[in-house]
Amino acid sequence: MSLCGNHDLAVLGAIDVSDFTGDAGAAARWTTGALGEPQAAWLRELSPSAERDGAELYHGSPRDAVWDYVLSEQVALISILETTAPVVLVGHSHVALGLGWDGSELSGGLAPEGTAIDLSTGRWLLNPGSVGQPRDGDPRAAWLLIDNAAGRAAFRRVQYPIHETQAAIRERGLPDALAARLAQGI
Repeated sequence: MSLCGNHDLAVLGAIDVSDFTGDAGAAARWTTGALGEPQAAWLRELSPSAERDGAELYHGSPRDAVWDYVLSEQVALISILETTAPVVLVGHSHVALGLGWDGSELSGGLAPEGTAIDLSTGRWLLNPGSVGQPRDGDPRAAWLLIDNAAGRAAFRRVQYPIHETQAAIRERGLPDALAARLAQGI
């Protein structure tokens, strides 16, 4: 399942690029010029929210599917309480999180590689992190494996050729800060 996010919507013209900071705006403008029609057509089919297999998915959060960052326990709890699915998946912050709600207490937080979640123990808000730009200090690509049959979720990391990605960013004339941050995971 794929969702669109704020950068996708900017590339499509649904969000004004002026809503982005300097480097992010430069990246969105570059992508707009580089994106082919088949890729644009695919992006136009996506939504910033969806439901699937007992989960509600949001690029941002249930409060704002595009722009809201879930980075605090308060916002995580509000997001859980505004939904009904056992699992709420969010993104946008690029930070891997696993927060559980048992009906009276919120527990969890940052979810480094190897964090395992027993999905049968209450409701969960999960953020897999980011494949392309993790912002939690770990530059490896972050992803989340959910096994619905076993009722488990596992946070994973994988190395990727960061230096090649940095070179491609620089070759295309994008801001150097976008390349430099990849090695630091920020």
